[in-house]
Formats: sequence, structure tokens, C-alpha cells
Amino acid sequence: MSEDFHRCCPISADLALVRELVDTCGRRVGLSGRRLADLVLAVNEAVTNVLDHGGAGGRLVVRGAGDTIDVEVLDTAGGLTRDHLAGATLDPTASHGFGLWLVQHLCDAICLEQTDAGSRLTLHMHRRPATAVPGRSACRICDMAGHNGAGADGPWCAYGFQVSVRALTSPGREEHAADG
Repeated sequence: MSEDFHRCCPISADLALVRELVDTCGRRVGLSGRRLADLVLAVNEAVTNVLDHGGAGGRLVVRGAGDTIDVEVLDTAGGLTRDHLAGATLDPTASHGFGLWLVQHLCDAICLEQTDAGSRLTLHMHRRPATAVPGRSACRICDMAGHNGAGADGPWCAYGFQVSVRALTSPGREEHAADG
């Protein structure tokens, strides 16, 4: 188990610095291999989103405790909304525009908050992936177990986002199981 830590840096076009910081901090909590690469890529995409679509300014805060890591990406323009996250898709024919989809699918959980300082997107990863429990699913957006009802496409969390179950099929591989 690692010692708790807190690192902070301004968001800039130096994405190599961002990736190095996240890689170093991820290793401190015991991330390695694909999980570490997933976190580094997710943070890179979130910061790129701030640079390309936000106010091009903000702050990156990395916190580690035990075997978990939280990375806050603060966009001072405050333009990122839950609608952006809900509308994020993966278009295999596109050359760009799937960063928010990646962020949601690479991290264990994400949280978006609107603050006086701007939009704060927090990416959360554990050293080891959580095992999906049949019948108990969590929203990929707000990490809430349970939901307020079911829509035509499946159950929805309290924030109105569709709940999905991630089931591990073998180390490093996952499938999306149907909610039933």
C-alpha cells in the first residue's frame, strides 16, 4: 500500500508532462500494464478536450490513497456538461471526437461537477478492477449503484444515465453484459 499523495499542475499543451505525471502517480498506487495505460490515455484525452474545446486553461490534480487514484481535470471555462458525456459515442469511421467516450470506458468511474472554478471531471481508478456483481450495476458516469427505473434500453441512474454492467471475462479483458 502506498502513502497518500497529492500532485497538481496547470493544464498546458505539454501533454508529455501530463502523461508522465499520471504514469508516475499511477505506479505509486500500484497500477501497471493495461490499467496504467488506460488511465494515462483517459487523462490525456480529458486534458486534450480542455485544450481543444474548453477554455484551454485549467488545472490537473492527482490524488492517491491506498490502492486508488483520482485525477481531477478542471476546465476553467466550465463548458463540459453531462449532456456531452451522455452523447459521447465511438464512430469507427471518425479520426477524432471520441475522447469523452474513451474516458468513460477506460476509467472505473468518473464524476462531473460544475463549480465556481469551472467544470471538474474526476477520473477514478483502483489498482485492481472491480468485479461486476450480477444484478448490481453501477452508472459509468456517476458510479451510483441502483437506479430509479428502467427505460426501453435498460435501467437508468438517478442522474438519467444508462447503467451498464462491466463483467471481467479474463485478466485484462472485459465485456459489457446485458442488464436483466
